Amino acid sequence: MIVTKILIIVNVNIVKLGVILMNLNFSNEDLKFKEEVRNFINENLNPSTKKKIEIGHHINKDEMFDWQTKLYKKGWMAPSWPQEYGGTGWSVTQRYIFDEECGAASAPTVLPFGVTMVAPVIIKYGTEEQKNYYLPKILSTEHWWCQGYSEPGSGSDLASLSTKAEKVEGGYKINGTKTWTTMAHYADMMFVLVRTNSDCKPQEGISFMLLDMKSSGVSVKPIITLDGGHEVNMVYLEDVFVPEENLIYEENKGWTVAKYLLGHERTSIAAVSRSKKSLAKVREIAKSQKNGDKTLDKDQRFMDKVTKCDIRLQALEYAELKAISNDAKGIPPGAEASMLKIRGSEIQQEITELVLEASGYYAYPYQPNAMDTGSNEPVIGPDWSTASAPKYFNTRKTTIYGGSNEIQKNILAKMVLEL
Repeated sequence: MIVTKILIIVNVNIVKLGVILMNLNFSNEDLKFKEEVRNFINENLNPSTKKKIEIGHHINKDEMFDWQTKLYKKGWMAPSWPQEYGGTGWSVTQRYIFDEECGAASAPTVLPFGVTMVAPVIIKYGTEEQKNYYLPKILSTEHWWCQGYSEPGSGSDLASLSTKAEKVEGGYKINGTKTWTTMAHYADMMFVLVRTNSDCKPQEGISFMLLDMKSSGVSVKPIITLDGGHEVNMVYLEDVFVPEENLIYEENKGWTVAKYLLGHERTSIAAVSRSKKSLAKVREIAKSQKNGDKTLDKDQRFMDKVTKCDIRLQALEYAELKAISNDAKGIPPGAEASMLKIRGSEIQQEITELVLEASGYYAYPYQPNAMDTGSNEPVIGPDWSTASAPKYFNTRKTTIYGGSNEIQKNILAKMVLEL
């Protein structure tokens, strides 16, 4: 009954948003902007980077840095930021066009931890000194950031975290362990949740701090994921000193800051333009791959799955457009952040399942070096199939990170149905 009520509310809003999107006619100015974005991508996106992304292989730090540097020089690094801090000042339509073109061209996703996650926190809760120091470095990618939230015993129940910050002269001394820390092996800085008070409700004793990853006492150890890649890490903090000026907002008020940040993270997880590109690739694959004596695009059962996924993706796009519109008006993410996270992550998993199914027996060989620069290893099967199984395994995580989908459904029950 509860699920039915949520679906009715969501579907009504989706219909309304669908009408808006279908009536969206680009002005001459928008069309010129679209052409400008497309030309910029064609002129600046490294072909080898594009190829890796198209077939599902990881790109390295240099490839990410190259793209982000070009966006920064163009002034397009932070579309969602206020102009006074380096934002683009784009309209909702222009932000939509930019995301669409980047997704269609298989351009790298801007690493979210700085621009999308901690920067909005600094803008809203930071001091003028913090804004003046950190925002330019985030914008230029001089600072690479990672997220210090999850711990070995605290994931979805984040408020149970035990990493402790003890007050000392001039700041804090931090001890604890963070896990699943994406890109920590590249990061210059970490935004970290720590416990500063144990004699109160768990949520009331947490603080949000900015930690220099080059500090004495920080050690990073890799976690190799199911696809054989190195994205995530364990981060050990032993008597790590954080100066007092690196506290964001107030001591013991970090839970408020953390929730604000998670809203931005969950909205970005939807990744609609990327999924549209990936689903288009599935349709392309279906024209060449066979099931028996016919190609998959003539296989009704397979194409039914593709069509159902496409319908869900279109509905998600309408909801994402509404979220972008609200963000442009200064309205922080609410229940729609959880909706976008749930559906976006599920669709990403569905698409990897379709690619895996289309790969057939070509998915069996493990070929981690097949597309590495300089590798002369022969590829078994079509190039896109080399990553089909690793991508499928790695994408299982999308329904867990950013707050597991089960927790998001509880949030929806409280926020939408007021249960």
